[in-house]
Amino acid sequence: MPNFVGLFLRLVIIMKKLTIFAAVIAVMALLSSAATRSRKVDISRNLDIFNSLYRELQTFYVDSIDAEKSINTAIAAMLDDIDPYTEYIPAKEQAQFRTMTTGEYGGIGSLIQETPRGVIISEPYAGSPALEAGLRPGDRIIMIDGDSTAGWRSDKVSDRLKGQSGTMVSVTVNRPYVADSIRTFDIKRRKIQIPSVPYYGMLRDNTGYIILNTFSEKSYPDVRAAVEALKAQGAERLVLDLRGNGGGLVESAVQILGIFLPKGTTVLNTRGRGVLSEKVYKTSVNPIDTKMPLAVLIDGSSASASEIVTGALQDLDRAVVIGNRSFGKGLVQSTRQLPYDGILKVTVAKYYIPSGRLIQAIDYSHRNPDGSVGRIPDSLTTVFHTSGGREVRDGGGITPDVTVPFSDINRLTFNVVRDNWAFDFATRYAATHDTIAPPELFEVTDSIYAEFKAFIDPKRFNYDKVCETAVDQLRKLAEAEGYMNDSTTRQFDILASMLKHDLNRDLDINRKAITPYLASEIVGRYYQQRGEIINSLRSDATVDSALTILNSPRYGEILSPNTSSKR
Repeated sequence: MPNFVGLFLRLVIIMKKLTIFAAVIAVMALLSSAATRSRKVDISRNLDIFNSLYRELQTFYVDSIDAEKSINTAIAAMLDDIDPYTEYIPAKEQAQFRTMTTGEYGGIGSLIQETPRGVIISEPYAGSPALEAGLRPGDRIIMIDGDSTAGWRSDKVSDRLKGQSGTMVSVTVNRPYVADSIRTFDIKRRKIQIPSVPYYGMLRDNTGYIILNTFSEKSYPDVRAAVEALKAQGAERLVLDLRGNGGGLVESAVQILGIFLPKGTTVLNTRGRGVLSEKVYKTSVNPIDTKMPLAVLIDGSSASASEIVTGALQDLDRAVVIGNRSFGKGLVQSTRQLPYDGILKVTVAKYYIPSGRLIQAIDYSHRNPDGSVGRIPDSLTTVFHTSGGREVRDGGGITPDVTVPFSDINRLTFNVVRDNWAFDFATRYAATHDTIAPPELFEVTDSIYAEFKAFIDPKRFNYDKVCETAVDQLRKLAEAEGYMNDSTTRQFDILASMLKHDLNRDLDINRKAITPYLASEIVGRYYQQRGEIINSLRSDATVDSALTILNSPRYGEILSPNTSSKR
């Protein structure tokens, strides 16, 4: 009996302690919440002010006010002051949001582009209704279902091309560089699945390559299938290309990490408001290969879910990261349903990768006096360590283990691409050439480049003549400061004649920079996006760097350095 009483008393003490602990946690949560939320009286007062102000405007303003437009403007201004990822999505604008998360929509399956001469077909997807019907890049859309598209922006054209799967849409285009230029296509819409993995294949030296464009609901099964297929083809090493991948679903990122890490590995923590809001993400699928040498490619457009995958693999010393520093988005968004079918996409947490670091590059909660925000300086970042002891830093994206410098793009090359000279030439080339070599063999030959140069009209080609502009500015400064005389004038004239731009010469000098863009456009006309990727891999410095590292002792040296001097 005494033993029973003692046990009973100990249970009572334990229950009291648990009750006190629970109360303390609850109080902490309430205090944390109260410390970060506006007071209810402040919220109520400001809502009353806003309602009264809007009512007075509607009643007394001299002109009529578009209620929906003005309220949406007010909402957008409020949310812009928080961060660029928190946004209101009204019911009529949710189609694009659903496409981003699912990778699916109903339509004809083509990218479109807005140009000074109208909206054109930019790239029909492989196997899409648009491509099967006969639409081609460069086709200018002039009518949809009998309605003229004159003056339409690309968003209106997109809305009219999209629709329920199985319905018909009539598209009339003006096709350049052909005799019978006006053509009409009756197209049956289908459910379009945007491929998250537009290409995977074998590179040299038994190395597999996968390019992942987004993290949608389909991304994990697509990547898993690609890895399995490449291993079946003999891949002993793997390159995962996340360059230009702006992210997507966190759950998709965690699933993809499970392909390369042991099941149950902690890869992510998210922390929101209050002490009870932390969430831990662990891999939950059976991996395919936890030992295969792996390189991940990133650049400044790799963000969010891309950085979760890259950062976790780097922190766990599972992959070598190659390329350029990533974007630096360490914020997590969730959706909240609003009245009248609206959606609020709101930042609810920050995420921390396995080393404990937060890679968010911009602190939106601390703005400059003018309202602007800037990146966190490298000097203010903190050192963390990977599981093997390597130094990594927070606050500023993922810094690659191996940096591959960007090729310089001058203004001439920029204008060739921006003003669609390469695009338009490829359209004309495809109209006059039935076939080209396979994408892995195609090259821009001397004759093709000469044809491209002849295609450019010097009277319409605008590019910044930097040297000529600089000489003119320097001449004006010399005049203003009294340095101009007969001698300096002659010297300026000589310099100006030496630095005078010649378009034909400039195109020759910049051929190496222009050729990849030209090749991509031409190959895309015949082999779509898959062909463009295959052709681009022939001269990709970042991929070449990955192949060199994966097939040399340097891979192990990067992941397992002597860290004794760093501790």
